[in-house]
Amino acid sequence: MFRLDEKMPEDQAKNMNVIVLAYLGDAVFSLYTREKLAFKGDFKANELHRLTSGEVKASAQADFIDRLLPVLTEDEIFLYKRGRNAKKGTKAKHASVAQYNKSTGFEALLGYLYVTGNYERLNYLLNYEGDGNNEALSSEDSYNEN
Repeated sequence: MFRLDEKMPEDQAKNMNVIVLAYLGDAVFSLYTREKLAFKGDFKANELHRLTSGEVKASAQADFIDRLLPVLTEDEIFLYKRGRNAKKGTKAKHASVAQYNKSTGFEALLGYLYVTGNYERLNYLLNYEGDGNNEALSSEDSYNEN
């Protein structure tokens, strides 16, 4: 039996195919965005889809990771770069190659945090505003990735 809250050991997750991590991270980010918008207001499904699409597209994810880079740990940056630099089997439809590569790195990082059960850090990064006012864990001060 598989449980949704199962965790993978970090060493096993680090050795996972980075495109598989990105695949999972894409689902994590999509679900996060859908829930955030659904909880925020009383939207119709087609409006939720339109709003979600605007946030999960590669160009928006590339902008998001650019804001996150200053608060990522060395391990997180390494994982992001692994995803960014990975050979992909698909091409971007509505984004530049650079944006698509950045978004793949972003998704790989999210996938890694999800499969290892680092939900607190995942929530911090997904809610990061870039203004230093986040109440959750900062990159080095309180976060220790063992």
